[in-house]
Amino acid sequence: MKKLYLASAFVILLNTVFGQDPQFSQFYSNYLYLAPSFAGLTGKNRIAFNYRNQWPEIAHGFHTYSVSFDSYIEKFRSGLGAQLMQDEAGSGRLRSLNIGIQYSFDINITHNWHFRPGMHFLYTERAINFEDLLWADQISASGNASASAEMTPMNHVGDIDFSASALTYSERFWFGYSIDHLLHPNQSFFYYEGDERNTGKVPIKHSFYGGTKFILSETLLRPTPTTLQLAFIYKQQKQFRQLDLGVYWNRNPFVLGFWYRGIPFYKEVFNRDAFTMLVGLKTRQLNIGYSYDFTMSKLITRTGGSHEVSLSYTFKLKPIKRRPKMVPCADF
Repeated sequence: MKKLYLASAFVILLNTVFGQDPQFSQFYSNYLYLAPSFAGLTGKNRIAFNYRNQWPEIAHGFHTYSVSFDSYIEKFRSGLGAQLMQDEAGSGRLRSLNIGIQYSFDINITHNWHFRPGMHFLYTERAINFEDLLWADQISASGNASASAEMTPMNHVGDIDFSASALTYSERFWFGYSIDHLLHPNQSFFYYEGDERNTGKVPIKHSFYGGTKFILSETLLRPTPTTLQLAFIYKQQKQFRQLDLGVYWNRNPFVLGFWYRGIPFYKEVFNRDAFTMLVGLKTRQLNIGYSYDFTMSKLITRTGGSHEVSLSYTFKLKPIKRRPKMVPCADF
């Protein structure tokens, strides 16, 4: 009965989040996925790997993988990036694959403030293995049949997409906005002659994010300061809304972070989802982070939370004559 309950809950949740994007708790360690304005953020070359295992106690839960590379081109004050991300879930291995390139440009507004627009072109694909699914006409008291009479649709579909973003920042503050799925890519496995009948179009997603950075202590003997960063991100995709509030504490080389995800005081979308704890190591070139989501919803005893790991390496091929002003947001 427990397995049946979990399977039913998982199917319901899959239907509930239809058309929604994968998410990362460590979104600032995967900032090309957050917004193309972050391409070239470090002023150097950066390779990043991210992995998320969501709800490990539910069979065939969500597994999300991401690898990205971005670089800063000093001559043109531009950032270039490329990212590959795959999300997989369910017994039929429902997979979403995104491959895209990003571009950003840094503009001096004043001596202290910069503005950074960005754009993201990508190819998106969704696929499923129908052979691994169990249909209703295969289930019987004497045992499950090996074949089904169900007519299956296409097992994969691909489309193109476009996103844009804008970021403004100083040495202590940053604020940004990104808009995703401007081309409404099609993810339906069924063919429709008219777009009005196709419910597989991905809805536009809006993201607002920002924060501030405080330097707690800095001395001549310890030039690397201890910092505290407060941050938020608000996302809306059709009727779904989500707010993340968090804090990062960094004393080289250690990083601690705490996040709350949900909108507890908005009755229409009461979605108290998770509390996230993050630990990490941060050096000049290598960042390693691990986070765990403590589920706070009605599935608190059923999911096993979520595990997430991030790894990034920053390097430069030749000296930079004029180091760009850095965005003060955290790397995790």
